[in-house]
Amino acid sequence: MPSLDESQLGVREMREDEQQIVLEILKEGFKDTENRLILYVLTRPPTLLLLAVASSGLRFLLHSFLAALLLPVLCTVAALKLILWRSPDLRPLGARSQRGIWVAVYGGEDICGCVALEPAAEPRAAELRRLAVSRWYRRSGVGTALLCFFEEQARREGFAVAVARVSVVATAAVALFEKGGYSTAGGRDWLGYTVVREFRKGL
Repeated sequence: MPSLDESQLGVREMREDEQQIVLEILKEGFKDTENRLILYVLTRPPTLLLLAVASSGLRFLLHSFLAALLLPVLCTVAALKLILWRSPDLRPLGARSQRGIWVAVYGGEDICGCVALEPAAEPRAAELRRLAVSRWYRRSGVGTALLCFFEEQARREGFAVAVARVSVVATAAVALFEKGGYSTAGGRDWLGYTVVREFRKGL
């Protein structure tokens, strides 16, 4: 989608009656990330090796090649879904408090994205949470506008550092932070492979 008319794009705090729309945008983005990350993890060589070992062991117990092949994969997928759902970095808001969420609005009424700010564990650090853009507005400048707003809001609230954690499969988000001047500062690994990258930027 081409860039939008910036004069028609604004960011404001979410209203109570907009909560359902925002949750749908978040769930949509989370589902896309979840499926791609599970596929990424399942196709790493150490994971394939572990699945092959588990499948070989199960053949002697189940006496079924198909069951021995599928059971380890299904159990791994279920475990990964549970881990992702419980992760504060990737899970959708669900029943969490909806305070502190801002929405990008185009043309005065069309909600096209959202972002949230939370204090990080370290002093004077603001953590970016729930940056999501509706699929109809992706690659149109909405993500950049939300990131700029987040940084301005963090500065107004007295924070000195911005922190964001992003799944490695969320390539558009990774590119957004790299283009915005963020640098990689660690992350989370799975069997030696990075699955979540942490980005930081001084404000």
